[in-house]
Amino acid sequence: MTYRRSDFDVTDRINTTDARQVCVEVCRIYQDLYQRDGSAVLKQAFRDFERLYRGDEPDYHACDTGYHDIQHVLDVTLAMARMMDGVARATNATVMNGRLFVFGIVNALFHDAGYIRHRKDTRHRRGAEYTRIHVSRSASMLADYFQRIGMPELGPAAARVVHFTGYEIPVADIRVDPEFRLIGNLLGSADLLAQMADRCYLEKCHDRLYPEFVDGGLAEQRAADGRLEVVYGSGAELIYKTADFARAVEKRLNRDLGGEHRHVERHFGGQHVYWEELQKNVRHAEAIARQRDTGLLRRRPPVTLKK
Repeated sequence: MTYRRSDFDVTDRINTTDARQVCVEVCRIYQDLYQRDGSAVLKQAFRDFERLYRGDEPDYHACDTGYHDIQHVLDVTLAMARMMDGVARATNATVMNGRLFVFGIVNALFHDAGYIRHRKDTRHRRGAEYTRIHVSRSASMLADYFQRIGMPELGPAAARVVHFTGYEIPVADIRVDPEFRLIGNLLGSADLLAQMADRCYLEKCHDRLYPEFVDGGLAEQRAADGRLEVVYGSGAELIYKTADFARAVEKRLNRDLGGEHRHVERHFGGQHVYWEELQKNVRHAEAIARQRDTGLLRRRPPVTLKK
């Protein structure tokens, strides 16, 4: 096969629209690392995540954000498992122990839960309207979830670690113990790399992320003099600015997040598959920008939202 399938991960082996497939792979990584079956909590977390996103939790609507959907979260979770595997193999199982591995996976699964609307919420029509505060909402939901699964001592740390995926708090200002800072750096890295290495990243930016930015109030910003300034006037403009965004991402990965993303190379025997796929997307975006032709966006992302 000379191309990746749009619903599969960077290796074209794992269907990242299928929570069960990703769960099996994550549990396999855990088993190989720690030589014991610690899958009970992991399997429960995957089941609870899927119920939440599918709309099977009685208190919440199904996910309605086309970009920040179930595939995005599963892609991030798989990347997180691979990065933690790389850390454990580069150091030892005391640096990345089984407790931290589970902590990292649960955080990855619920890092964007703040986009999910509560059924009592009559103010917001779409989850993307939470964009500016979705990380704080995720933090609250994670703290509650760790109580639910019998690990309440990890709730406060989870509520801080999830902020490594957002911009509400500068990374340097997030107060966590060193072991949790490592998890935070990995989580923030997995979030950026997994989405930008998605085979349909550019199509999703054009068709799905731009409408989320509009709903979330990120397409415009208020200038110092009170005027509204357009940040992104269209989905096409998101594509044209991809190369600039990628440079900012590289800086965040290597400076703010400590370069911890490189541990994924250990998992893949020295190859940074995510960075390679990200660069392919950036080069394609640059070609589109030069030609000012979004007709070159021809891939079809999988549809994961409940109809």
